[in-house]
Amino acid sequence: MFRLLNIELYKLKYNRASRVLIIIYFALLTSIALIAAIKFDIGPVKFHLAEQGIFNFPYIWHFNTYMASIFKFFLLLVIVSMMANEYSNKTLKQNLIDGLSKKEFVLSKFYTVILFALISTLFVFIISLILGYTYSDFTEFSIVFSDLDYLLAFFVKLVGFFSFGLFMGILVKRSAFAVGGIVVWFFGESLFKGYLFWLFRDATNTSDHVNSIMQFLPLEAMSNLIKEPFTRLSAVKTVAKQVGENLSKDFSVQPLDILIVLIWTAIFIYLSYYLLKKRDL
Repeated sequence: MFRLLNIELYKLKYNRASRVLIIIYFALLTSIALIAAIKFDIGPVKFHLAEQGIFNFPYIWHFNTYMASIFKFFLLLVIVSMMANEYSNKTLKQNLIDGLSKKEFVLSKFYTVILFALISTLFVFIISLILGYTYSDFTEFSIVFSDLDYLLAFFVKLVGFFSFGLFMGILVKRSAFAVGGIVVWFFGESLFKGYLFWLFRDATNTSDHVNSIMQFLPLEAMSNLIKEPFTRLSAVKTVAKQVGENLSKDFSVQPLDILIVLIWTAIFIYLSYYLLKKRDL
């Protein structure tokens, strides 16, 4: 495993575009801390976002993993460009000539995906601990380390998303077209979701029927891993109650969602290997 990882890290080391994207990605993850600096002082009204409870333990695990997952697109560009460079620089053929099997080649990419996801998760963990101990009203050990399943969901989400990018990179061989393919897939899922809402428009629980089907699609499954955290805030719930809205919702990480994303990850990696195995290089 380490031999295959070293091969990929060596390639990334000498790829300037990939290095820049990786730096931007981790800089954006660090920028989550800048949210704490948001303040509004308008006359008697003083608003400090960090004091609204977004950095309270254990809520911070939910909030930070959700915000950090927004930036995953930058690492996706690294993943798909890795594959594009293999074809354009003919390093794929050279690796195979040098004795690397097609299975090992795909595994080297997958190990890189796991490494990126693992480092990202550890990075978010450290940032969240620092912000939490700085701003949280609750710092008891049992509270601080509860809800860590959001970090697991974040890791699984990144592995699944990057594996999808790896598959698209092998499928179309060009980074721009690979990213475009993922965007098209996203719009395809959105259109299908709209069609399901139309199909079940006369049902009593339309959303339940739609979600029961959509949860098995890859991008929707990844999205379901970490649900939006904003309506979980007590301040938002208070405002909602005043206008007669009920925001009761299950925000927990569901084992079924994790299982679905893991299955899709396995499918994407297998299809990547299958394409490479059948393709004449």
